[in-house]
Amino acid sequence: MSSSTSAPGHRRTAEVAPLSLCAREPHVPADRLVAEMVPPPRFDSVRFDTYIPDPGQPSQTEAVRALSGFAAGLGGAHASGSGRKRWFGRSKAAAPAGPRGIYLDGGYGVGKTHLLASLWHATPAAPEQKAFGTFVELTNLVGALGFQQTVRTLSDHRLLCIDEFELDDPGDTVLVSSLLSKLVEQGVALAATSNTLPGKLGEGRFAATDFLREIQGLSAHFKALRIDGEDYRHRGLPEAPAPYSEEQVTKTAYATDRASLDDFPHLLAHLAKVHPSRYGALTDELDAVCLTDVTPVPDQSTALRLVVLADRLYDREVPVLASGVPFDRLFSEDMLNGGYRKKYFRAISRLTALARDAKGLVGE
Repeated sequence: MSSSTSAPGHRRTAEVAPLSLCAREPHVPADRLVAEMVPPPRFDSVRFDTYIPDPGQPSQTEAVRALSGFAAGLGGAHASGSGRKRWFGRSKAAAPAGPRGIYLDGGYGVGKTHLLASLWHATPAAPEQKAFGTFVELTNLVGALGFQQTVRTLSDHRLLCIDEFELDDPGDTVLVSSLLSKLVEQGVALAATSNTLPGKLGEGRFAATDFLREIQGLSAHFKALRIDGEDYRHRGLPEAPAPYSEEQVTKTAYATDRASLDDFPHLLAHLAKVHPSRYGALTDELDAVCLTDVTPVPDQSTALRLVVLADRLYDREVPVLASGVPFDRLFSEDMLNGGYRKKYFRAISRLTALARDAKGLVGE
């Protein structure tokens, strides 16, 4: 969210043309990309003691205990002293024995991201010594910096948290596995989560076997924590709110401070010109995104870019007001049944939540 002092959704006192995402081509320096690898705003204040375990699910209490101990054990992971010589000339203590990674295994809605963010907050290290990001953000960081520079940049970190580790793209899985292997060699501790699909309750819901198989040589570095719980999204796709008219969306964009207004097909075309690592900067200083003429996404490459934008908007809690088709009709049946279906289900869920948040922006 914007750091400006006016409240989100503030009504303009005079009509001013809204902003446009399509007019933005942000340049994001490498140090900002890394500095922004922190828990998103909606997880700023979470801690282990704000996680309320289900009394009927003892694995949730055990996960809090195990993660608290894991965090406490990271206090000396990068202590200076007589460690082995690093290749760029500084010394570093040898990594402690035992698993250097922890994997949170469970379905949607059991609080894995809450726990992962709590681990980040609880780890006794300065913010610049620990990183938190989604799997997609990590692959985008490698794309922006290059593999070797990413290794150099993250090697000084005490902890790397990866939310929503994805196994649906073999190339990305190998890339990230290679990166993590390099970081483990440098003593960086790892923590990861991943989700299974909504509707898969009782059918391969727990993905630890797949995760450990896909990361191959890294599996010895991870301890899996199974977190049981009610999968509150197992009923399938959320029902998206009915879209507004183009006139309502346009009127609201002009009346709302720090709102953007874009034609959806034009925005999709613009996303192809901006590296996904810059999508966060694309939404800087925005308190609302208004879209007209939302139509089904035409192809997979476009759909995957939209998924990244949806994640960045959701992280920043930016409401989305739209005309056209509902968000649950963005992706074709083939897409929702294909290899990237988990990403598309997540995008629909998040855009639907942001559409609900936008209801308060519309005047009578």
